[in-house]
Amino acid sequence: MTQVSGMQAGCDTATDESAAVVDGNVPTKTAKQLEKEAKKAEKLAKLQAKLEKKAAQEATQEKKEKPEDSDEELVVATTRIETMLGDTAEAVHPNDERYKHLHGKYVKHPFCDRRLPIIADDFVDMNFGTGAVKITPAHDPNDYEVGKRHNLPFINVFTDEGRIVGDCGKFRLMRRFECRKKILLALQELELYRGCDNNPMVVPFCSRSKDVVEPMIKPQWYVKCNEMAEKATEAVRSGELKIIPEHHTKIWYHWMDGIRDWCVSRQLWWGHRIPAYYVTFNDDTIMGGTRDNSDYWVVARSKAEAVQKASEKFQVEAHKIVLQQDEDVLDTWFSSGLFPFSVFGWPDQTDDLKTFFPTTFLETGHDILFFWVARMVFFSQKLLGQLPFKQVYLHPMVRDAHGRKMSKSLGNVIDPMDVIYGITLEGLQEQLMASNLDRNEIKTATEGLTQDYPNGIPECGSDALRFALCAYITQARDINLDINRVQGYRFFCNKLWNATKFALLYFVPDERYSNVLELDGTQSKFDLWILSRLAAAIEACNIGFEQYDFGSVTSACYSFWLYDLCDVYLECLKPLFRNGTEDEKKKARQVLFICLDFGLRLLSPFMPFITEELWQRLPRQETVPSICVASYPEITPWRNVKLEKEVEFMQKAARIIRSCKAEYNIPNKTRTEAYIVSKDEYSKAILEKYAQDVATLAHCSKVQLEQSPPAGCAILSLSDNCQIHLLLKGLIDVDKELQKWQKKKSEMEKSIAGLEKQLANLIELKKEVCNMAKDKMEQNKGELEHIIATLDNLKLIQTSD
Repeated sequence: MTQVSGMQAGCDTATDESAAVVDGNVPTKTAKQLEKEAKKAEKLAKLQAKLEKKAAQEATQEKKEKPEDSDEELVVATTRIETMLGDTAEAVHPNDERYKHLHGKYVKHPFCDRRLPIIADDFVDMNFGTGAVKITPAHDPNDYEVGKRHNLPFINVFTDEGRIVGDCGKFRLMRRFECRKKILLALQELELYRGCDNNPMVVPFCSRSKDVVEPMIKPQWYVKCNEMAEKATEAVRSGELKIIPEHHTKIWYHWMDGIRDWCVSRQLWWGHRIPAYYVTFNDDTIMGGTRDNSDYWVVARSKAEAVQKASEKFQVEAHKIVLQQDEDVLDTWFSSGLFPFSVFGWPDQTDDLKTFFPTTFLETGHDILFFWVARMVFFSQKLLGQLPFKQVYLHPMVRDAHGRKMSKSLGNVIDPMDVIYGITLEGLQEQLMASNLDRNEIKTATEGLTQDYPNGIPECGSDALRFALCAYITQARDINLDINRVQGYRFFCNKLWNATKFALLYFVPDERYSNVLELDGTQSKFDLWILSRLAAAIEACNIGFEQYDFGSVTSACYSFWLYDLCDVYLECLKPLFRNGTEDEKKKARQVLFICLDFGLRLLSPFMPFITEELWQRLPRQETVPSICVASYPEITPWRNVKLEKEVEFMQKAARIIRSCKAEYNIPNKTRTEAYIVSKDEYSKAILEKYAQDVATLAHCSKVQLEQSPPAGCAILSLSDNCQIHLLLKGLIDVDKELQKWQKKKSEMEKSIAGLEKQLANLIELKKEVCNMAKDKMEQNKGELEHIIATLDNLKLIQTSD
């Protein structure tokens, strides 16, 4: 590690003259102590300024300047007027014509014995304010960079207690905000004040003391990172380290290519103490240095090693050396970067370290790709000579349903435990009251909670929450978490439970089944179809896991259970187990067991609790103790795409019939008749093959293909050459339905007319509004066509009476 000066944010003190407290826990200091510290800081500041001024003169080889006793005025602006006591230059943009004749000239500081050069730098915005800015390198991060570029002196004018020090005349030892007022008055007395303008700005506040943060120059410890960054970059370029999703590699290269030395000093009361020791001597004959002199610091693994290093460095006997360890602690990310190997006992060469390091896979959020992942790679390569892992999977950031970052002040933070167990709105508000938010933040947070969770958060369970988070994962950088969607997956868990419980009723007591099945051609068409759909789900899940596409895996599991197994296969099994032969039932039980067994295994990584409970209830032959250690389903040869297309066409016919019955409010228990009229032989052959299945799924008493449709039918289009005539005569009140649909037609025509009138004024409308209106009108026209077709059907039924 290297100790150099860098920008550090410190905290202001209270304005009360009787106290000198930083962050609320430092003992009060006496006026004598303050005076002593101020003199010390002033001495160091003068020494630093002298050295830097000398270095700047040697670097730039300044030419002799002529006296510049000009009456010309350079007006500069500032938001922190007290920092002008630390100014070391005035800056203008190099292309600003107003000030080109002043480049290289000087202005005199009004309060300090100091000449300030007028420098040209692209940092200045010449279109903002006067186009001239003051440069205070020791008290502003941007000015710090300008000062480094132009070799300016760095003058610190504040003590740690926020008092003025240095060659500042009557302002010396004032508190900074008191000094702000006094300087303003002094400028007015000197007739150098030119006015005040309001401009938006960001004022940094300490989150604990609520005080304004003051940037200051402080000695800090740094880690040189350029060599480690080069190795980390090469590891990704060569493919030795894989970052998933791949688009995050660009961010990785951006961080590595623009790497800077890493400041690891932190002024906290916890953490790993920095292993750096300041060297002094207990022998007055030996000349010592100051704490700001890096020559008198040694870095070592232990105090004994530090004594040895200091003894060798200064050629002094060990008993004459006095060490004081730096009170700063290491950056939290420094300690976290050691995690991959420190947990295995490093630096000792333990058996765990030899066995388990390096690991294979890391999963974390994309926002700490540099702060944590890169630091782990740095340290592992530097200290152990190898990568800590081979793959890094970066998940999106979880935000609220509106896409906002979760923040306590907004009141939109979702505690996972509240989603798992549920909580009332009152409970959420009580949590806010128990927090450390101020009154204004509590008010804002309470309003946000009331708007988002008027009825609280329902109990969803850990399985539903885990499944929802994985279902959200796509290639996007964020997850907008909607509790209603999590609750939807809780209902899916209920469906899973009830479907398995119902399916178990079909099994014979004391019979056990295997998930090994050879297709011999004796299985029914629906047995073959569900096995094909299961094979498709298994394939999608395996590919999804290989590609870390968890969204496609959850989608495959959800679709298989809900749309294939529950909506179709279990429904088609009902008539079979009522009227089928024993051999057909036996084969169906075997297929049903395989669907339940494999289906639960597919879901197990996302829903370990409910799948374990249900899997233990299956009549299994195998003796595997838990689904958690059961093998994950592998791709099977059961896929039959042709059969899937046939059943898909059959399902379409059943859906159209169910949809029509729903429009006329005909309940499922009311059976009706359907008649197929098809000019397409292929469609006719499929519907003839699955006629009984269409009747089962659509809740019809029969589905006819040869018989001509009777009068009183609604005509439903399945395709261009295939229609379904659904008998509604006697099941609906035609006159009442005609009135209802005629009213819908009038309302829709009125809506379309309004939209056409709105679109007539295209010039007055915004493009977004115009496009929305066009989309709405197209949608309404489609609805109108459907309404007209329904009315025509009703009129045909009416005329048939």
